[in-house]
Amino acid sequence: MNTQRTPAADPAGAGGEQDSPTGLEPDSEFEHGPVPAGSRKSLLTVSAVWFGFPMILTNAVPGGVVVALLGFWRGLAAIAVANLVMLLYVGVLSHRAGSSGESFSLQATRTFGRTGYIVASAFLATIVVGWFAFNTGATGATLHKAFGWHERLVAVLAGLGFIALTYLGIRALSWLGAVAAPLFVIAGGAALIIAAKDHDLGAVFSYQGVGGDATLTFGAAISMIMATFADSGTMTADFTRWSKNGRQAVLATVSAFPVASVIAQVTGGLVVAAGAVALPATAGGDFLPILTGEGSSALDVLAAVFVFVNLGSVCSHCLYNGALGWSHLTGRTMRLMTVVLGLIGTLAALAGVWNHFLDWLVVLSVFVPPLGGVLIADQFFARGGRGAMDRRPTAKVRPTAFLAWAVGAAGAGIAHWFAPQLSDAVTGLVVAIAAYAVLERALPRAGVAAA
Repeated sequence: MNTQRTPAADPAGAGGEQDSPTGLEPDSEFEHGPVPAGSRKSLLTVSAVWFGFPMILTNAVPGGVVVALLGFWRGLAAIAVANLVMLLYVGVLSHRAGSSGESFSLQATRTFGRTGYIVASAFLATIVVGWFAFNTGATGATLHKAFGWHERLVAVLAGLGFIALTYLGIRALSWLGAVAAPLFVIAGGAALIIAAKDHDLGAVFSYQGVGGDATLTFGAAISMIMATFADSGTMTADFTRWSKNGRQAVLATVSAFPVASVIAQVTGGLVVAAGAVALPATAGGDFLPILTGEGSSALDVLAAVFVFVNLGSVCSHCLYNGALGWSHLTGRTMRLMTVVLGLIGTLAALAGVWNHFLDWLVVLSVFVPPLGGVLIADQFFARGGRGAMDRRPTAKVRPTAFLAWAVGAAGAGIAHWFAPQLSDAVTGLVVAIAAYAVLERALPRAGVAAA
């Protein structure tokens, strides 16, 4: 695939060498180079992009599942640990992005090599399109279940709408996030108020769960929570590269992990612990039926708008990640790839890929965190010490990065199948970091350079 762009072919700063390139279009997405200093966004704008992303209904669902299977306090503890890990994980990657202005693909190029990055970037850029398909299908299914609307027609219309939003670029994501997050608070708050009419909210603190200790381990619960945003969290640079510096990029990350993510997951946990969900072990914290079950026209309108805006937020963010990644891989524009991948994702939604949610989370928790661990480790343990990755020439392929990714994924797989009390996501992350640190120092320098 063609990943090289000439300055003449890419007037929007493909090389990314100039801080203030002239003649830039105001809506350039800088697909092929770092975001120049003059084009960076405010902390409020970048925070709105991240803040409105995790505060979604599909993040309340795993929060409710964890509480249903572990009980209220153990479930909250798993949510807290998972979000702390995500804060550290995404925060480190975001700091690098805010300091350099580089997207995930550019970060991966430094770590995996000019050719090697294709594997890492194509893998994640495709995974997030899967999330777009899942949530587009979920939009149709949710509104069909709630109001009897035509499931496939709604999914198609929703997919086209989400494509149009993503086409507008990073600024549209910030606008959407600024609307989606408050709307979640309103809808979630309304659901809790309604639940309080027939259930004792004070009893949530003694909720013991429905599945027993053997159904879900504490470690598996952490992995489930992390997996919901492991992919876009690893690709955080696509969002936080717009920050003015590394510090602001980390602050924008804090707005997502733990703040927005915890709000969504705890809301799901509360409706489950209150006994307001019929099948909490599978439906989790899906509180939409609480709103639509009242027979109120106002609540029905709120529920319908909430579904479109809320799931539209996660779809647009994921499609942006995928389009930016594939635009760099193919040498095309982000907007062209938005249309192409959006149509593919919408067709996948119609095929029913969204029905495989739990299997999807297992795949993500095993393979994605080790990849991010390698990126993090490269910043701290690259041969020559911290900062060496900025001074070294970019290799064609860096074997240590791929070996560490494979070792980390193997460690996560072993934990998943043979040590379920551990978190496979955390295990894979830690093992990958350690493996990269050892490999960078153990393999002969000449052998690595030749490879």
